[in-house]
Amino acid sequence: MDELIPLCQAALKRIPASVPVPQYDRKAQRAGIVHIGLGNFHRAHQAWYTHRLMQIGFAQDWAIIGAGVRPGDNAMREKLLAQDCLSMLIELDPAGKSAEITGAMMDFLPVEEDNATLIARMAQADIRIVSLTVTEGGYYLDPKTGGLDVAHPDIRYDAENPAAPRTAFGAMVAALRLRREQGSGPFTGLCCDNLQGNGRILRQTVVGLARLSDPELADWISSECSFPNSMVDCIVPATGPREFALARAFGIADAAPVTHETFRQWVIEDDFCAGRPDWDLVGAVFTPDVHAFEAMKIRILNGGHQVICGAGELLGLGTIAATMAHDGIRAMFRKIARGEIAPNVPAAPRVSALEYIDLIEKRFANPEILDTTRRVAFDGSSRHAGFLLPSIRDGLAKGTPLEGLALASALWARYCLGQREDGSLIEPNDPLWPSLQAAAQAAEAKPSAWLEDVPIYRDVKEATRFAEPFRHWYGLLASGGVNAAIRRYTGQQTA
Repeated sequence: MDELIPLCQAALKRIPASVPVPQYDRKAQRAGIVHIGLGNFHRAHQAWYTHRLMQIGFAQDWAIIGAGVRPGDNAMREKLLAQDCLSMLIELDPAGKSAEITGAMMDFLPVEEDNATLIARMAQADIRIVSLTVTEGGYYLDPKTGGLDVAHPDIRYDAENPAAPRTAFGAMVAALRLRREQGSGPFTGLCCDNLQGNGRILRQTVVGLARLSDPELADWISSECSFPNSMVDCIVPATGPREFALARAFGIADAAPVTHETFRQWVIEDDFCAGRPDWDLVGAVFTPDVHAFEAMKIRILNGGHQVICGAGELLGLGTIAATMAHDGIRAMFRKIARGEIAPNVPAAPRVSALEYIDLIEKRFANPEILDTTRRVAFDGSSRHAGFLLPSIRDGLAKGTPLEGLALASALWARYCLGQREDGSLIEPNDPLWPSLQAAAQAAEAKPSAWLEDVPIYRDVKEATRFAEPFRHWYGLLASGGVNAAIRRYTGQQTA
C-alpha cells in the first residue's frame, strides 16, 4: 500500500485531485466566530457552509475558532491542531463515496477549568458570533417549568463565580461583561442544537444566568445581543474504525475524519446584531420565521429517530439503517409519522409533511450511514421531551391518534430497564439513567409508575387517551416482546 498522506497544510498539494482542498489563502483568514462544542456535526455542517463560502471568495474574516468546556474536548483539540485544523469530510452516498478537505477553522482554544482563554477570546471585538453545539440536554432547562434550572449546581457555581465559570453560558456572560466594559459591543449567540426555538432557549439560559449575578448586565445582553432561532439538519455518524478505514481508502491519514449523508439543511432566522456570513450563497436559508421548518424537522426526523431507536436497541439492531431494514419497525415508523405526527405539523415552504416523511424514510434507510441506535437513543430524557412530547400534547389537544406515540414511550421505558431481548445488557445511556432505570423497574409491577416517576410526562400522565395505550403497550412488550407489539400496532396481527 502506498504511504498515506498526512492531513496538514503543508501536504495539501499532495492530496489526490479527486479530493477537493481549500483554494483560499488560509494564512489570510481572520477570526469572526467562536464555536463551543466542536464535534463531528459542527465540522460537517456549519463549518462546511463557511468553508464553501470561502471557496467562492467570501467570508475570509469569518474564520472559526474552536472551543470546549469539558476536559474531554482536549482530545479533539490535540487532533485538530496537529493537522492545522483541517477536516476531511466523507460523503456517504450509496451511489459512491466522495471526500473533501475543509479549512474554515483556524484555531482551537485551550480547554481550561476557569475558561479564562475562552472568555478573553470571545471578549475581543473581532468575534461577532458565538455558536454552540452542546447537545439538546445541555441548556440547563428545568424539566418542570421549561425555564432555567437555577438550582443546578453548575448554574449556582457560575452565579457565585462569574469571573471563573465552568459552563459555556457562564463563559459567554463573562465575555459579554468585558465587551460591555470595553465598549466592543455585543455578539450574536447562535445555537446549532436540535431544540425547537433554540435561539429563544439560548437567550433564556444566557440572560437568566447573567441575572443571577448582575441584573444590569442581563438587561444589556437582552437588549443588545441577538439569539436567532435556527434549524440544522444532517445525519453525521460518530467516528470509529470504519471512518478511519474510509479516510485511508482515499490515501489520507486523518486523526478525526467525519462522515455524513448527502443531505444538508440550515434554516436561520435573519437576526444578527454584529453581522454574519452570507451562508445563503451556499445553500443556507435566511428567513424571518424558522418555526415551520424546525417543527417539521424536529418532530419527524428527530422524533422519528426516537420512535425507532428503542425498538432497534431492544432487538439488538446496531444501526438506524439496520433498524429501518426491519419490516415491522419501518411500518411502525411510517404509521406513527403519517398518522400521529404529520397531522399536527404545519407545511414548510415547498414541502409537505408527508413528502418530508418520504425523504426521512430514505435517509434513515441509507445503508452507507452506520449511525448507531445507541447514539440516537442517548439522552432520551431530553430527546423524548423535545421531540415526541410536543406531538403527544398536540394529539391530546386536537384529538388525533396517540397509540403509536404511546408505544414509542413504552419502548423507551423497556429500553431503560437496561436489557435487550437476547439478554445482553444495555449500558447506561442517559444523564438520568439511575432514576430512569428505577422508574422502569417500578413499571414492571405497575406500568403507570413510568409516567408518574419520569418528570417529562408531568402534564400528560393523567390523560386517559395517552396513559391507557401506554399501559397496554407496556404490558404487551413485557409479555410478548417487541415484535408482537409492533405487529399488533401495524395491523400485522389482530387483537
